[in-house]
Order: sequence, then C-alpha cells, then structure tokens
Amino acid sequence: MSKLIFVSNRLPVTVKKAGSELEYQKSIGGLATGLKSYHEQGGSVWAGWPGISSEELGEGEAGTVEQELRDTYNCLPIFLTKADIDQYYHGFSNETIWPLFHYFTNHTEYSSETWEAYKRVNHAFFDALEPVIEPGDTIWIHDYQLMLLPKIIRDRFPEAKIGFFLHIPFPSFEIFRLLIWREEILQGLLGANLIGFHTYDYVRHFMSSVSRILGIEHNLYRVNCETHTVRVDAFPMGIDYDFFAKSPSADGLSAELADFIANTGHLQNILSIDRLDYTKGIPDRIKAFRRFLAAYPEYREKVRLNLIVAPSRVEVETYDRLKKQIEVLVSQVNGEFGTVNWMPIWFFFRSFSQEDLIAFYRHSDVLLVTPLRDGMNLVAKEYLASRSDCKGMLVLSETAGAASELGEAVIVNANDHGAIAAGLKTALDMPDHEKIERNRQIHRRLSRYNVKFWAEEFIQTLQNAESEPTPSKPLANASDFPAIQTAYRQAGKRLLLLDYDGTLVGLKSVPGLAKPDAELKKLLTALRDDPRNTVVIVTGRDRPVIEQWLGELDLPIVASHGLWLRKPGGDWQSAIKVDKEWMEPVRHILEMYTDRMPGSLIEEKEYSLAWHYRQCEPDMVAMKKDELREALLSLTRSMSIGVLEGNKVLEVKDSRVNKGSGVQLMTRDEEYDFILGAGDDLTDEDLFAALPEGAYSIKVGKGSTGARYQLKSYKELRQLLKKLAEAGTAEQQAADRRPTGT
Repeated sequence: MSKLIFVSNRLPVTVKKAGSELEYQKSIGGLATGLKSYHEQGGSVWAGWPGISSEELGEGEAGTVEQELRDTYNCLPIFLTKADIDQYYHGFSNETIWPLFHYFTNHTEYSSETWEAYKRVNHAFFDALEPVIEPGDTIWIHDYQLMLLPKIIRDRFPEAKIGFFLHIPFPSFEIFRLLIWREEILQGLLGANLIGFHTYDYVRHFMSSVSRILGIEHNLYRVNCETHTVRVDAFPMGIDYDFFAKSPSADGLSAELADFIANTGHLQNILSIDRLDYTKGIPDRIKAFRRFLAAYPEYREKVRLNLIVAPSRVEVETYDRLKKQIEVLVSQVNGEFGTVNWMPIWFFFRSFSQEDLIAFYRHSDVLLVTPLRDGMNLVAKEYLASRSDCKGMLVLSETAGAASELGEAVIVNANDHGAIAAGLKTALDMPDHEKIERNRQIHRRLSRYNVKFWAEEFIQTLQNAESEPTPSKPLANASDFPAIQTAYRQAGKRLLLLDYDGTLVGLKSVPGLAKPDAELKKLLTALRDDPRNTVVIVTGRDRPVIEQWLGELDLPIVASHGLWLRKPGGDWQSAIKVDKEWMEPVRHILEMYTDRMPGSLIEEKEYSLAWHYRQCEPDMVAMKKDELREALLSLTRSMSIGVLEGNKVLEVKDSRVNKGSGVQLMTRDEEYDFILGAGDDLTDEDLFAALPEGAYSIKVGKGSTGARYQLKSYKELRQLLKKLAEAGTAEQQAADRRPTGT
C-alpha cells in the first residue's frame, strides 16, 4: 500500500534529556499543523533529525528513541553527530544558503568542509529513507537543508513521486550565480517531480537560474529532465486560520499579558515580532520608529512599540553583535523621547507562549513587519486572523513573500525609514470602516487558503504529477526492447545509422568539447566487429572533425548532413556538387548577430555555417533568434539554401542535402533485414523519413517526431546498443558451437 513520506531537517517531535530520562515534545503550528491530518494516516512516515545529537544518547538509547518515535509518533529519526549539526546545519545551511538566498552576500561564507558535510548529511537522510521507500510512495521534502535529497532519491528510485518545497526565498539569478556549488544545488532540486515556492517571483528566479546555469528551458514552468518532468509552481503557505480567529479566551494567558491588556488600553499599541536575525530588518525598524516620533510629535505618549525578539544563535558573533545593536538603538530612542510616565519602546528579548502572542495580536492596533527579505512571514497572517474584529492594520515590507497576497495592507520599502514612518501614520490614522473593508477581503482569503488547503493542494498536485514524461512513441528503457533485440538476433545483415551529437554523446556548450569517450569507442568497436553489422555515423559534423574523432574505428561516416560519404578504407565522396558563394553574405549576417549576442558563436564547416546560442542569455535569444531566422530566410529565399534549427543551433546549408541522403547512399546498393536509425533533433527527421518500412527509428530526447520510438537520453541509447552488442555476441557464440552442417 502506498504511503506519504514527509522529510524535513527537524521532526515535528523534539527529543530531550532531563537527567537520565528521555522526553518527547511535539511541535505546534506551521508545518506540523498543515501536515497533521496526512501524517496521522496509517502508514505515513515523517523523517528528520529529532533535535538531539548522537553523542548525547547513551548506550541503547538511540534504539529506544527510534522505537518510541516510530510506534507513537510515526516518525523516522535521522541521528546526527555534533560535527554534522555544526557543519551541515549551522555551517553550510545557515552560513552559506541562508544569507545568500536572503540577498546578504556580505554574510555568505564559502567552505568546502561545510559543503562536504551538507552532501554527507543529505546522503545520510537517504540511507535512512531507502529501506522504507516502496513503489507508489509519495515523498515530500522540505526546505533548504535538503536540496540535494530529491536527486539522490531519484537516482535510486527513478519512478518515485517526489515533491520539494522551499520555505525561504529563492534569489535572483544574479545572486544565485555567486554560489560555488550552484549546478549541484539545481540538479538536486530537479530530482523532484514538483518544486514549490511561496511566490511566483521565486518561481521566476528559479526558472531563470535553471535556464542560464544549466541551459535547460521550460515550457509553462515545466522542465523536461532525462527521467521525468518537473513542474514548478507557487503555493503560498497559509496558517491555521480557525485557531487564530476563534473567540478570545483567558485560558493559558499569563499574568504579564493580563497586566499588559489592563494597562495599555489608553495607548495605540504597535507590535513587532521576530526572531533575532539580520534578515528581519530590526535595526531599520527601530530607526524608522524614531523617524516617526520625530516627524509626528503628536503621537508621543500616545503610542507604544512592543518589540519582541526571540533569541536565536546568540553564541554566533554576528547575532550577538546584532542583539547589542538593537539594545543600543532601543536605549537611544527611549532616552531621546521617553518621559517619566511613558517609554516609547518596550523590548522583550525572549519567547512568549502561543496564547500570549495571540493576546498581543488582539490588543495591538498595528503590526509592523518590515523584513529586508522573508520567504513568506506567517506572523503577518496570524495577526490579521487574530483580529476577528477586522480593526487592526498591517504595515508590511514589500520584500516579504506575504506582500504578494496581502495587498490590502500598508506596503512599504523596508529600507526607507521615512516611508515606514509614513506607513505607520497611515495605519494608525485609518478609520475603522476602511480597516474593516480591507481586512474582510484578507480574512476571506486566509480562511479559504489556510495551511491545510496549502498542504492538500501541494500533495494533490504532486500525486497527479507525471512520474516521467510520456513520449509520443513510448520506449521507456533498455529492459523494454525484446522485440528489437529479437529482430536483431535473427537478422543476417544489419544496418545501424547513428547520429552523433545528442545521440551518442551529450550536448556540450562548445561544439569542440563533445569528443567521444573511451566507453563510446569501445561500444562502437563491439558493434563494428560483428560481421553481420554495418555501423554508420550520420552527422552534421564537418568531415575533418568527425574523421579526427572516429576515423580510427574505420566506420562508414556520412558527414555534413549527408553531403559527404566515406566508406572504410575509401576516400570521401560528395553526394552532390555544391558551391560556397552564398557563405560570405550569410556569414556577415551571422557575425552581426554574434556581436550583438554575447555567448553565441559561429561554427564554420566546409559547406555550411552553424550559429550556436547555447551559452546566450535566454531572454536575448527569445528576442533575437526569430529575427535572425527571418533575416537568413529573406537572404536565401531565391537560393537552394535552407535554414535548419537544431538543439540551440541554427545551421545554414544547401537544402538539397540532408541526412535522408545519407540513408539513401547506404541502402541503394545493399539490402538489409534489420535497420535501426537514431537521432536527437529536427535534422534527424529526414533520416527517419528516409528509412524503409519496418526499420526501427528512435528519437533521443523530447519533442514531436516521426520516429517509431523515443528514448530519454543518449545514455539510454547507449544502453540499448550495448544490449544489442551483447545479443549479437551471444548469438555468434551459439552459432559457433553448433555442429557443422546443422
């Protein structure tokens, strides 16, 4: 029976030791609430670190913890050492990813040691998960600490349905490109079937990085990978609306909060709640409040800022320095504007219970939320939901993810102290009827798109996701080739017509880098050595290049898209007579666009010109490629010259020549009882069309095709060819063992 597997850095249960006793404390709010109903389903599992290091557990206690978490809480603990926690969590996750993704490049540290720890712990998570993953399971991975895990799982379980949600911002390409290990992070994330972000801004940033760094384009936010399709979408996280909007109760309220409610009714309360972090913009918030008091003196002794900062990582110098800065700024404002009977800022460097926080929400006229960057900021939503009278007002930074949903709030620039001060005045002066009108719209939205709806929508989208793209001509992997293998074994004379780039080798950013590796040469040699085989390379490559790379194998080669043929031991023969007069004016146009488009390059062949744009900015390509194609078509319209579009390349050549010509050259004088042709782009459609009826045509990669079958990548074609080579060898050995005359 299929099940749901949730994976996060921390479990929804924290394990602690009180003396010699083990204690288990369940988390509340946020993710734990949203996934609660799914987690409580029979068979579901939540995997993560239980909050206690391996060194803190005595002999046998790890087993006890694991058993208790499994039996009582449906949790699978991943035990980490103190070194793991320090290097993977405090190190790479919070000293590299956290600051960079929040645009604090000056706080970002790059360490190979913490990166290795990050990789090691992601693999440790997989090692713990592997025994519990079964066919049909749905796996949902959370947040920036585990961005390599989707691919690690995909490599071992290619059919798994894997979701990933990032709870922090995904930065723009210009910021993300600074990360040393950017390719590995992107490839790790693309192991998922569904990647979720809080906002469409983050979706755009991610897709931009995938396009510019990996060279992979998307279609309507769907990315085709070799083994599966990845959908990327925005799923803004909600809150437990009913919990915060329920009727007020004094149950669980501390005496301190009861006193606050009783003694601040004559003031307009401004509330600020954050944990200690440089991304939250707390110093700028205090400076903006000082600007407010200076610019609008009529509010002195009539307002109070309750500044709640939850302790976080105070042992780290950066955070300790931030705490001291906050304390100094609070003292300066209170010293400058305070009176005997009034203190402008009340600073609380501690945490409050959920009940006390809700009391703060309900008795605060304004919530001031001005992070410099924030993935979402659920406090803003909690405050508005708690104000069931709809008379509170939110002043919100435009760089918080919540701003995309809460447009009715007073939106400000977190770096502009004057704008924040003016926004505070707007919120405090706003008449009740306007606040009620704005907040009712927000309440309807928050009540509908709550945290449970968020979880349901993500899981439903993930479960409906394709585990892999459905090719137009399905052929999944080498194990599904019995018909081809049988026909191959039984054939007495075989012809294999194989394209090169993208078919036998992966596509490279620079054409000259696509040299054949030792594995490919060995495979082609094995196929060539079977006396029943004729193995032909049919390529768009110029003859000097392909001869240099594969000439030693002594294979028939059709080069320049069918213009040249060289049989083993023979000379190059031209299929037709062509001229080169057209090349100079075409080269001029290509050079003009190459100069305008950094990253593009011209590959000059004997009788064709290829313009490669794999390394160009995608937005620039979208603007200029069609313009260039039209310019080329306009120039060549009266000539027998065609413009071919391949995989991120435009090639101009004689339109009378194509790869179908190469097929005809090889089949006009010989008859074969097994023919297989393989290619990866539009230029190979001519090859497929020219194959005789009954031949096996295979397109490598995505896209519509006239081929009978499709494979996902050149690696799978190599697997097929290896199977055929092995089948041919086995058949030959069996024939050699048969008695003569039988």
